[in-house]
Parts: sequence; C-alpha cells; structure tokens
Amino acid sequence: MKKKFRITYNAPVTLTFAILCVLILLINDFLLGKHLIPALFTAPGRIGSECGFNYKSGLDYFRLFLHIFGHSDWNHLLGNFSFILLLGPLMEERYGSYMVALMIVVTAFVTGVINVCLIPHPLLGASGIVFMLIVLASITTLDKNVIPLSFIFVVAIYLGRELLGGPKSENIATVAHIAGGLCGSMFGFMVAPKAKRGGRKNAGKTDTNIEENEKNDRFEKSSADGKNETIVGTLEI
Repeated sequence: MKKKFRITYNAPVTLTFAILCVLILLINDFLLGKHLIPALFTAPGRIGSECGFNYKSGLDYFRLFLHIFGHSDWNHLLGNFSFILLLGPLMEERYGSYMVALMIVVTAFVTGVINVCLIPHPLLGASGIVFMLIVLASITTLDKNVIPLSFIFVVAIYLGRELLGGPKSENIATVAHIAGGLCGSMFGFMVAPKAKRGGRKNAGKTDTNIEENEKNDRFEKSSADGKNETIVGTLEI
C-alpha cells in the first residue's frame, strides 16, 4: 500500500511573510525599476536628516511597519530568511500564529521608531525580526523567575557582538538588531506558549481544586443513585 504525502501550510505567518518579501523584491527589481522598496518598504531616517521622517506624511507612519518587507538584494533576503524559515515555524508551534504575528508587528514598529529617533539612514530588511526570533527561541522555560543559561549565551554571542563590534558599514542596522533581540527577550518572559490539546495531565495539577471537587461530587452522587454512568473529564484551555 502506497503512502500518500501532502504538503501543508504549516506556519502561515512565517510562510506568508517569506512569500510577500519575495514578491516585493521581484516586483521591485523586474517591474518597477527598483523604485518600489525605497519608496514604500523602508523606514525613514532620523528627523531632520536628508531621508528623515516627515510627520506630515501619512505614508511615513506606515513605513514604520512595512520596512521589514523590503530587502536590498537577494543575498540580503536569503540571509534573513534562512533564519526566519528555520525558527519561525517553531515559534508558531510554541506560541501560536496570531501571537507570532503580533510579535513581528511590535518588533517592526519598535525598530522603525528607534531608527527615526537615532539613525540618519533609512532602514529596511527583516534582520530585527531575525534577532527577535533567535533570542525568543533561546528561552526554553516558562518560569518567569528563572533565566535559562541558553538565553544568556545567545545574548552574549549575538547581541554582545553587535554592541562590541559595531556596524562595519552604514548598511548594517546594528541598532535594529539589538532592538529586535530586546523585543525577543521581552516576549519570551512575558508571553506564555499556547496550550497543547491533550496531554494536560501535569498541567491540570496547577489548576484550582474546584473542578476536581465537582467531578468527585458527581461521581459520588451517581454511585449513590445506582446508575452505571461513565464520567469522562476533558480539560482544555
């Protein structure tokens, strides 16, 4: 008997993000003469600079979010999405697609605002999202009072390198990398992963005893009435 295999859209946020970035770069390079990304998918620079933020322009406010979809070339895009396609699906499985989408939006906004406040050059690319996912993936415990050693190592290696080494050229957004990593650490310690269906035997022990007492009362009542009932308790969150 032949086994049938099917392709699933297993990580909708990550995959949609990747597809959109590829399409935008294709349109930019082959249809619009490389004018689309500079006009729409870059975050403005520091207020007062040549390419600075214009508070009177409504488009500039959208660019604070949209800059993560723009990439300077294919090497830039592939470099970012080699990490995003690896870590994104894992984080969607752990935290849920909606939460990962919110994390991406918040990180995009934070890095965009920081660029407007500090950096005179426009910002583009998803490297801030990469650093957010790297740091987020290193946080493996749910205990807010415990700091995983893996998290310390990742911060020391990735963010420490950014702080100590600094940018080697003006095209490397060191501040965005650091901001993305800080967002990832914040999300990791503030947001609880989504609950998995089934397998709640251990997690149920942390709930209140009210439900357990109610089930015991129903069982005792059914036994006293002589009814052969089977009580099946399913706890889902």
